[in-house]
Amino acid sequence: MAKLRKGRAYSKDTNGRPYTRKSKYRAKSYVRSSPVCKIVRFDSGNAKVDFPCTICLISEEDVHLRHNCLESARMTVQRTLDKVIPKTDYHFKIKPYPHHHLRENPLASGAGADRMSTGMKMSFGKVIGLASKVKKKQQIMVIKTFEKNVKQAKEALRKANCKLPKKCRIVQL
Repeated sequence: MAKLRKGRAYSKDTNGRPYTRKSKYRAKSYVRSSPVCKIVRFDSGNAKVDFPCTICLISEEDVHLRHNCLESARMTVQRTLDKVIPKTDYHFKIKPYPHHHLRENPLASGAGADRMSTGMKMSFGKVIGLASKVKKKQQIMVIKTFEKNVKQAKEALRKANCKLPKKCRIVQL
């Protein structure tokens, strides 16, 4: 089974526009397929109530957040909140959407590899994952709740912070 590449392989262009191939041949001008986003839901809880307290998880650096790390953090928050707070007493939202395609040009190794690989000749690469570009001081996750549940919401975001690749801070607005 293929291993997941380290995030630092893609961290160079967090500020710039994603590179897209432009070719005089139409068949080579676009990304052919996109993997399914692993994030199951971006909103959960009760969205109809206007809650007085807002707790946010804010990024301290520019970073790419992969869709599988955002889903892992979402599951952690959801599990933590469901144990202590009823679903009608909070609204949880994930802000960034993973639009950015992560590509890889796989090179074969071993016997006969010289006849299979194209090397860097056609190195655009195949899409292996999705990521969202998060800038410094951008909100990643937001929990809105009542005053009595603030401590549990902060604990849930603290656990979610452990699932993310860079440092984030928890702020109550």
